[in-house]
Amino acid sequence: MSIVELHNIRKVYDNKVAVEGLTLSIEPGTMFGLLGPNGSGKTSSIRMMIGMTMPDSGTVSLFGQPFTREALSRVGYLPEERGLYKKMKVMDQLIFLGRLHGLSEGTARARSLAWCERIEITEAIGKKTEELSKGMQQKIQFIAALLHDPELVIMDEPMSGLDPVNAALLQQTLIDLRKEGKAILFSTHRMDQVEKMCDEIALISRGKLMLSGSMREVKAGYPRNRLQVAFTGDGSFIRHPGVADVKVEAGVAEITLRDEAAAQQILADALAHGTVITRFEVLEPTLEEIFIETVGGQADA
Repeated sequence: MSIVELHNIRKVYDNKVAVEGLTLSIEPGTMFGLLGPNGSGKTSSIRMMIGMTMPDSGTVSLFGQPFTREALSRVGYLPEERGLYKKMKVMDQLIFLGRLHGLSEGTARARSLAWCERIEITEAIGKKTEELSKGMQQKIQFIAALLHDPELVIMDEPMSGLDPVNAALLQQTLIDLRKEGKAILFSTHRMDQVEKMCDEIALISRGKLMLSGSMREVKAGYPRNRLQVAFTGDGSFIRHPGVADVKVEAGVAEITLRDEAAAQQILADALAHGTVITRFEVLEPTLEEIFIETVGGQADA
């Protein structure tokens, strides 16, 4: 059973088409990356997924059933925009938000304490939100989205405002939640984070689905035509006819091939000339490169 199913959803605001014919599904225990440039329709799609807005056409299903408000009790949502009460103390705020999700005060307090310890923010418990840094506020909202133990976790730019140490802590937490069988929708501009964390991705631009599938499937659709070769000695192999472009710096050659098949020929040529190869790696395209190639000039200003 899919946790989320969007089928051919469409949304128009005034005369602007925000989402056009989007179809995707998210399975349990999956980290799903929803990608796209600014104005691509990512947030509009998420809002329809959780009933903040309704699609003009198409269908939304949660947990194998047509969308209902009751299903939202099984969903945790961290929006891109912060929504905390500035004058309220952290623990009071978390208890309040937990109660809104149906938790008792005691359960909300116990879970809040446990989560504060888990993501290393116990020193902020007695402080008001306005006294916290942007990164600390983001961690509080992160906790609030998880207090009621949701089966579907939707994170819209969850690493915003975080330093690398805290970003890594939250990334690992999401990975742990996925291992517990939760479905996680992860929307971000950070391609490196998606590449490390996500099992499946969907790339949308101007409201339309451009590509989707597992990370392996998506990358398999693009050529592996780049080499990174660390060497000493004879460098004549870089003039092989299969080399389209090359940059050499500090004994490392970054090579773009005319054809993927040339890789082994270049290696054989280097070895035949007595070149000492300490690293020979065929590089797969990065998600950022795929993103740029796919979206190109379509990004909205």
